[in-house]
Amino acid sequence: MSDERPESVDDFRATYERMLGFVPPRVASRFEASEKDNPELLLAQERLRNMIMYPETLDQKTVQLVLFGILHAKLSDAAKLHGLAALRAGASWDELRAVIDLAFLFTGFSAINRGPQVLADIAELEKKAKENERD
Repeated sequence: MSDERPESVDDFRATYERMLGFVPPRVASRFEASEKDNPELLLAQERLRNMIMYPETLDQKTVQLVLFGILHAKLSDAAKLHGLAALRAGASWDELRAVIDLAFLFTGFSAINRGPQVLADIAELEKKAKENERD
């Protein structure tokens, strides 16, 4: 992320677009509801997210691989978004597969069995993100 910190709701929305190529539907819904009902809370949430998501000590590839691994081990659907973000930050498909293998050590067969579908979902998201960026 650049040295400039996001300040407005639109600035924070743009952080998702840079990270993924789009704003995920759940995030878009949260933004829409909170922007009307409690914009100050939304800004506080997003400031905290950005403070943690963009540490000075880790590059974005590493951050996104760690988040991908944590979320995949938890069997969270959000893993595929952070897998995409990892790719966009320079990770390889082999690195994503290695992270899935690591998740297997602590989550078991649920993580490893789910891995191929998660990778296929990431490939589909990557394709859609590239199409969105061309439009």
